[in-house]
Amino acid sequence: MKNLLLIILIVLGSFSCNSPEKESNQALPNVVLIYTDDVGYGDIQVYGGLIQTPNIDALAAEGLMFTNAYATSATCTPSRYSLLTGEYAWRTKGRGVAPGDALALIKPGVETLPSVFQRAGYRSGVVGKWHLGLGEGEGPNWNGKISPGPLEIGFDYAFLIPATGDRVPTVFVENHHVVNLDHNDPIQVSYAEKIGDWPTGSENPELLTTMYSHGHDQTIVNGVSRIGYMTGGESALWRDEDIADEMLIRAHAFLERNKSNPFFLYFSTHDIHVPRIAHERFQGATEFGPRGDVLVQLDWSVGELVSKLKELNLYENTIIIFTSDNGPVLDDGYVDWAKEKIGNHRPSGKLRGGKYSAFEAGTKIPMIVHWPEKISNGVSDALISQVDLLASFAGFLNLDFNKEQAIDSENYWDAIMGDSSLGRDILVQEAIQGVLTLINKEGYKFIPAHNGPAIVPWGTEIETGFYPEDQLFWTEKDPGETRNLAQSEMEILKKMQKKLEDVVNKKSDKE
Repeated sequence: MKNLLLIILIVLGSFSCNSPEKESNQALPNVVLIYTDDVGYGDIQVYGGLIQTPNIDALAAEGLMFTNAYATSATCTPSRYSLLTGEYAWRTKGRGVAPGDALALIKPGVETLPSVFQRAGYRSGVVGKWHLGLGEGEGPNWNGKISPGPLEIGFDYAFLIPATGDRVPTVFVENHHVVNLDHNDPIQVSYAEKIGDWPTGSENPELLTTMYSHGHDQTIVNGVSRIGYMTGGESALWRDEDIADEMLIRAHAFLERNKSNPFFLYFSTHDIHVPRIAHERFQGATEFGPRGDVLVQLDWSVGELVSKLKELNLYENTIIIFTSDNGPVLDDGYVDWAKEKIGNHRPSGKLRGGKYSAFEAGTKIPMIVHWPEKISNGVSDALISQVDLLASFAGFLNLDFNKEQAIDSENYWDAIMGDSSLGRDILVQEAIQGVLTLINKEGYKFIPAHNGPAIVPWGTEIETGFYPEDQLFWTEKDPGETRNLAQSEMEILKKMQKKLEDVVNKKSDKE
């Protein structure tokens, strides 16, 4: 009997020693951040769009849909910078839309969202559009080791579109090297002058399968002329139609490799960004032209990711965040009939403006948070900024972070999880030309006086929101920003001016 009792005690002791570690591992959810490109507030069907997006809608039906979420900028590079660093991009010059050969904007040693996950024991990966620069010194070494990049700022794996699909070089970078590069055919890139003898859109329009509308008339790759000049690296060139498939292959492989450990996957899609060239499977899938087709392709990619998570039995304990880097644009440099075939679909919903704009459609974006184990389905009107993901996840993971660098990131985990309706009191948005606007939790929006053009000057036909006098809108009652209250609500205007000034002048504790 004593021996039996001893055995029972040993077994119970074994369970006691092992269970906390097991419970700890189970308590750490995987995180997949799906960061889409140029997807407007009204593009997704569950947000009122007319193009079918059943897989994204399913996330919303089972998760939390936000109606007051914002990117930090109306253009992509600044939004991505703020998302990953917890710092508004406008605090330092040179963080605007990056050329394809830009140096790394996020330097090694800077606090980042993936580094937070790494410190918590996660494996972290980025797949898709980067557009935050690569390399240092004279520029990216496309024919050798490309560093620093994502692996130096918290990611364990990277498969990248270096900038955007409409910018050279049109090659994939995996970790530190261009994929499939033949070193006997070295890549050369220039944004200053033409190099090599590859044809360009301006000189050889007869070679184009997709015609440019404004800009985008330099080196031709795959029948599409791009921004910038390139020669060499023919074996490494991508085929635009295959980009979504290539990204999913790498994303699935990352999930497979890390299925036994907690992971963070930053899945940065390109589909809605120009040039809009869907895989042949999706061409003609909608009546809205190529822009509608690539939106359907994006939805398919989301569905494929979800299916893979379910296949690996990871779905229930994976946080999926779906959101966008800025608002929508129709004609962004190519003749793809986006404007002509838009019909009754409204990419911006009831909002005014679009990509590049100081108006709401520039930065107010769809955001869905899905976690079957923890989140009940619903809708939240909490004021949320993407700059807060770093502090919020750090808070959830009980980790300190560098508040001197991630100066603008605040912890709103309870709001992100739907446990609180209280989000930010205020947030700052950035339009082109460095114009900063401020919105508060009551829905008042302040746009400072600015003497810039009324319309984005390079052919998009989008209103900038610029006006030589201060503007104040109450977006809660006037989402289309049609009634300027600056004269009738002077006290509110003054408070908004002061709050924006305070944010701009905010210094870290170290300073």
